[in-house]
Amino acid sequence: MTVTKPDKTIPRELASFEVIHPLDDAPEQKVATGHLGPMQMTRTVKICLFALRGYLLLMFGLLAFRVLQLAGAIPD
Repeated sequence: MTVTKPDKTIPRELASFEVIHPLDDAPEQKVATGHLGPMQMTRTVKICLFALRGYLLLMFGLLAFRVLQLAGAIPD
């Protein structure tokens, strides 16, 4: 662990900070135009997200298959 000494060049008032919990914080202001709408995605991003979705579905399928194998519902 590195021990640091306080910086003497910063005034004491500026060196301190106050932590605000997110539940106690004021809500963010809405944008003047209202709702921003969905974010624009390029074709590459859409393809990557589709591939990620397929990969996750495959992995969950393999997990379910393995759990059923271990439970004895599917023979080895």
